[in-house]
Amino acid sequence: MLASPDIVAARYRSEIRQEIRALGTQLKVVGFLGGDYAPSLTYSNYTRNACEELGIVYEVRQVHRLELERAIVAANQDSSVHGIMVYYPVFGNEQDRYLKDVVDPRKDIEGLHSFWIRKLYQNERLVAGARAAGKSVVPCTALAILKILEANGGYGASGTRPAEHKTVTIFNRSEVVGRPLAVMMSNDGARIYSFDEQGPLLYQDGEATETQISRAEALRQSDMVITGVPSRNFPKIEAAELPPHTICLNFATIKNFTPDAEEKAELFVPRVGPVTVAMCMRNTLRLYRTYFAADRDAEVV
Repeated sequence: MLASPDIVAARYRSEIRQEIRALGTQLKVVGFLGGDYAPSLTYSNYTRNACEELGIVYEVRQVHRLELERAIVAANQDSSVHGIMVYYPVFGNEQDRYLKDVVDPRKDIEGLHSFWIRKLYQNERLVAGARAAGKSVVPCTALAILKILEANGGYGASGTRPAEHKTVTIFNRSEVVGRPLAVMMSNDGARIYSFDEQGPLLYQDGEATETQISRAEALRQSDMVITGVPSRNFPKIEAAELPPHTICLNFATIKNFTPDAEEKAELFVPRVGPVTVAMCMRNTLRLYRTYFAADRDAEVV
């Protein structure tokens, strides 16, 4: 069965819209484009549309990549800006990692600053705020994947171990999505086989260990298969590799499953973008409440 992320995104946008109306403050998000990478432009347009629907001011700033650091610092210091997004890749190398840490973590609605990544990997779910503790933010695409799975029965009822007894194979171990997702799902009780070009790792209870498991064996054991491989050279996952009743999700811009695998999956999610944007807006609200709001009585959705 094909599952659209749009329904999940719409539900969260509705909840966030109500929270923003109750807030009585005009929130502002700035998005930085350091190039003309087509997926980044698409992502920026999604963000603009979501912000307009929710009543958040969105300003996109096209900046030469060599001027981007200075522009981010200026936005950090601008009290009218509550959230910052940078559309990657900019340089496509370690300099992008540096730029993620230039963003003030209090305005990092993507959850990519090393401050938030450390919180995630140490399973610290609360953070000291301006007046009281607030919830940590996590990378928005990884969070979006969990919300989609939760809405479609991939996760159990909310609790401390909602993925208990699940086996999940993830093809992607980037610091933006794959590794945070593996840690989050393993902290929720799942056994995770994580694959990238360096080989497989096994994640359990937030910790990684070496494993020699093959792709074929990992897939045979899987309740869920999640892919995010941005390469046409990746051997697409075929129906014969999947056990019955598998939930499959692809967050890459390139198809990672063959058509027969998509058809065989009990549930197939072809994209996550709308929910990713909704989670960015959710993080915007959460960070505002934690660090900037004068009144933090209302609960963040």
